[in-house]
Amino acid sequence: MTLRVTESAQGGWTVLRIRGELDLVTSPAVRQSVHDAVADGRHDVVLDLSEVLFCDSSGVGVLIAARRLMRSCGGRLRLILPARGAEEGSHVNRVLAALGVRRLFEVYPDRYAAVDERSRPLSA
Repeated sequence: MTLRVTESAQGGWTVLRIRGELDLVTSPAVRQSVHDAVADGRHDVVLDLSEVLFCDSSGVGVLIAARRLMRSCGGRLRLILPARGAEEGSHVNRVLAALGVRRLFEVYPDRYAAVDERSRPLSA
């Protein structure tokens, strides 16, 4: 399966919608998209992972590297992951939790919550 990354702006946030499988072959595209946003001066980034069906360790590595990059430039990174286990995209949530890194991220259930400054992230 291929990976597709589409970009949009919502308020002051850059939203990168990621669809497909996030693995060794496809994760460089996500890394590049985050780097491009930062290079363009956009330091508030949302990664919409609700349509990611598979994520391996290289995908997790890209998410952690994106978090590190955003922190180093004074930016913010938020992830969109479905709140319920039965919903599409919950695989990423389970992988992050199993590796013990889920708590590193601010996770929101949908795009509206992720870009709303009043919203609170989901608990880990």
